[in-house]
Amino acid sequence: MTTAGSDRGDRHVKGGRRKVRNLFYMACLGAATRHNPVIMAFYDRLIAKGKEPKVALTACMRKLIGILNTMIARRQKWDARRYELSEPARPQPSACTA
Repeated sequence: MTTAGSDRGDRHVKGGRRKVRNLFYMACLGAATRHNPVIMAFYDRLIAKGKEPKVALTACMRKLIGILNTMIARRQKWDARRYELSEPARPQPSACTA
C-alpha cells in the first residue's frame, strides 16, 4: 500500500473520455496557450515555476474545463476580464433541495 505522495516516476492520464480529453488537449496546445490571454498567462506562470510543459498543458486543460463549466452553469458568454485576476468561481448550488 502506498500513501499519498509516495509514488515516484512518470504520471499518465488515461481516465475519462478519450475524445473529450484529446479535444481539450488540442484546444490548449493550439489556441489557448498561444492566443487566449488568460490561459496563456496561466501556462507561462506554471512554466516559470519549473513545471514540465506537458504538466502545465494538462493544468491548462483542467482550467479551461473549469471556466467552461462555470460559463455553462451561469449561461454566460466568454469575458476575458472576468477570469484575468482570479480562478473562476465555483457555481453556487441551487436553492431547491428536491
